[in-house]
Amino acid sequence: MNFCSDNVAGASPEIVQALSDANRGPAMPYGDDPLTERAIGRLRELFETDAEVLFLATGSSANALALSVMTPPYGAIYCHPESHVNADECGAPEFFSGGAKLVPVLGANGKLTPDALEMAITGAGVVHHTQPAAVSVTQVTEAGTLYTLAELRAIADICKRHGLKLHMDGARFANAVDALGCSPADASHRLGVDALTFGATKNGALCAEAVLFFDRELASEAGYRRKRAGHLFSKMRFLSAQFDAYLKDDLWRRNAQHANGMAKRLAEGLGEIEGILFEYPVEANELFPRLPLPMIDGLLEEGFLFYRWEPDGTLIRMVTAFDTDPAHVEAFLDVAHVRSVHPLSGRDVPVGAAGALCAGALLEPLAAQPHPRVRAGLHRGRRGVQAKASEAWAV
Repeated sequence: MNFCSDNVAGASPEIVQALSDANRGPAMPYGDDPLTERAIGRLRELFETDAEVLFLATGSSANALALSVMTPPYGAIYCHPESHVNADECGAPEFFSGGAKLVPVLGANGKLTPDALEMAITGAGVVHHTQPAAVSVTQVTEAGTLYTLAELRAIADICKRHGLKLHMDGARFANAVDALGCSPADASHRLGVDALTFGATKNGALCAEAVLFFDRELASEAGYRRKRAGHLFSKMRFLSAQFDAYLKDDLWRRNAQHANGMAKRLAEGLGEIEGILFEYPVEANELFPRLPLPMIDGLLEEGFLFYRWEPDGTLIRMVTAFDTDPAHVEAFLDVAHVRSVHPLSGRDVPVGAAGALCAGALLEPLAAQPHPRVRAGLHRGRRGVQAKASEAWAV
């Protein structure tokens, strides 16, 4: 009954079996094996283009590597302040790029807007300023929302007009494609995306991410950067095997459909309860409901796990996964109905909403150790800084 994250899920049986199969006998190292070739072929077929593909084990390394070839050390990368690259990668994009600057661009519901982006792009040709180089968007966003295809196309048009590269953090790209009802190609390179981090880890893999360079020139030095950063696997076939199984028979889409469906059911069920509000629209597999404190207490007492998105507040984050049990969803809704109380007041919340504290009876010892972003939020809260709930961050 763990709704903390899709990272708490295990791996799809098909992927576990593929890893076992890949373990039979020797294979050439560093990606010079038939399994890697086949997995790359599957990706090119899925995206309907001859992209350059690099496999990595983590989303942070994939994002940082992709961005590193898009910008010089004195470049500017425009992104939403709540984006994973800006808030949750410990400076990896700056480190991998040799010092490029991340420039936050505001926007509601976790999305930077074309108008705000246009205003933020300044300093080109001025020696005193970082030089505009790239834009990074997250799809699904950290708020669980989706960029529409029209919004992405507008951002891509701005990038083209200013000569910037467009990166997409697709840790939950499969969930986005399912929710949008389009093809992977239509949601990426056909809109003008130059490089996509295509995640599998959150959607059924053990540890597998791919960077697809639709602009093949960007990949010319990416392999060297991957090696220099220590992310070139000698036994690459064990990353490739995961993607081979992930893409076979549309496992990636089926897993995303289930996760999105479970989130939709939770949203529908919670929406029937008077007093429950949603911080952001539920558009994929993340939910940010505001629950009355007695309801939160009751859910914790019953052993449900989720992130509390503000210290001692009413905002929580729930994430469904490819293996979320429908019975657990219904049990959560049953307890929520039993514990329902009066509507919330809509009061302001501390800036601590920027963090997350994993709550639940089974994780009580862990709950005493807030996530680093919670500690930062608590510190700001003690200093009396306040922010509207709409400014809450999402990891």
